[in-house]
Amino acid sequence: MFLYGSTREQADALAPAGRPLKDLIGEISDLYLEDDRPWVIGFSGGKDSTAVLQLVYAAVLSLPTEQRDKRIFVVSSDTLVETPVVVDLLGRTLATLDEAAATAGVPLEAHQVTPAESQTFWVNLLGRGYPAPTKAFRWCTERMKINPVNAFILDKVAEYGEAVVVLGARSAESATRAQVIAKHRVDGSRLGRHTSLPNAYVYTPIDDWTADEVWEYLMSAPRPWGGDNRALLELYRGSNAGECPIVIDTSTPSCGNSRFGCWTCTVVTKDKAMESLVEQGEVWMKPLLEFRNLLAETTRPDRKREFRNHRRRTGKVSFARGGIQDDGDGNRVWKHVPGPYWMRYRRKWLERLLVLQRDLQAAGHDIELVTEQELHHIRREWLNDPNEPDWTDHLPAIYRHVFGEDLDWTHHDAGTFTTADEQILADLGVQHAVPPTLVRKLLDLELSMDGLARRRGMPDRIRAILTEEWQPLHVVLEQGERVRDGGFQDEIDRLQEALAALDDGDDT
Repeated sequence: MFLYGSTREQADALAPAGRPLKDLIGEISDLYLEDDRPWVIGFSGGKDSTAVLQLVYAAVLSLPTEQRDKRIFVVSSDTLVETPVVVDLLGRTLATLDEAAATAGVPLEAHQVTPAESQTFWVNLLGRGYPAPTKAFRWCTERMKINPVNAFILDKVAEYGEAVVVLGARSAESATRAQVIAKHRVDGSRLGRHTSLPNAYVYTPIDDWTADEVWEYLMSAPRPWGGDNRALLELYRGSNAGECPIVIDTSTPSCGNSRFGCWTCTVVTKDKAMESLVEQGEVWMKPLLEFRNLLAETTRPDRKREFRNHRRRTGKVSFARGGIQDDGDGNRVWKHVPGPYWMRYRRKWLERLLVLQRDLQAAGHDIELVTEQELHHIRREWLNDPNEPDWTDHLPAIYRHVFGEDLDWTHHDAGTFTTADEQILADLGVQHAVPPTLVRKLLDLELSMDGLARRRGMPDRIRAILTEEWQPLHVVLEQGERVRDGGFQDEIDRLQEALAALDDGDDT
């Protein structure tokens, strides 16, 4: 048995981790024949996952046709903000792979998974106002990578009872990764238990390879489905950036410096991979890098308050654990944790993103930075924003300004209030010293209950609105303690007394 497409001498000569390559091919073949559990290969398009895919393909192809009866699913994750040049390479590879496998009689099929429409990067950042990801708040990984891939794996587990997930994870990547691989290894087996998915097992055939050994294999052994890996090598050339692996648990380190990560990634201070791509000729990507750097600037501790609301989406003002800190001048102050981005910045950044998309497409680049589905979700988030509801419904106007045309907007998504209503509430708010958004929330609650025969629970919902933090931040900080009842305790008590009858069983 030897590597398909190579000579026996090549197979004997290639010995990563001191082990003849033909032995590893044999191990993979034996594991494939061991049972009827389907395999799910995590494929990012990077060097490690490409090496694993080649090994598995070659191993199965070396078997007699009648023994190739177990399904192999190749799953790749498209976060919708992948580095554009990687999207092109990955798309070409998967198309070639599917066609070659069908011709060669290899039971392999490629699938791309994407985040749920309500959980994409732009829906969360521009729609809900989530701050750009950081090491301390890497909200993107689970929503955009782990959940879509794990949903695919669980679907196969449900269909077949169990599944084996084949990954390009290597112990040399990080000490944490090495510990995870070792900890979950099943005694006497090359398989490990999945860290969180029941009835799913993990196989890491190159876990003891070094990066140099991966490249030696990729550049020495022919690609069994045709072609070669020169384009992949060129993508890595001139940079020490690695790949962003398929992520199935939170132990995988950030891939912010990776050429196979997201172009929007702000987990790292500088995106060296994107900078290198621009320097090597992908100049058209420079505006994307500038946009990414703009988002990264908003994560600086000294600028957070500039870009972010002092209230959380829950309506509360939050303080870090421990509460009080030194402000650097010897003063003891509350350590405030800001909330979502202000709506004015979200509108500004969306318009800039759409302008980027328009200009790139006009220059001949077939790229969609934000999808129409995401725009509809962002609009709904803006209209129903818990802190700054978009009474004016800005998004359709922004899109029309950039592209000179309209999308098929759903009119019933528009908010209850108009621009004129907003101005009336603002004027009344000044006159009566009541925040307009507070009044709007109470009116929205009333409208949501209109026509219902039973209104049980309404007092609690009113109290929840009134106990949000409605004081300006400087007032909260000056008080030196958290204002848990939002400065409206007298009004709360009055309403609680007036609504006491409802709690006593009056459902009218």
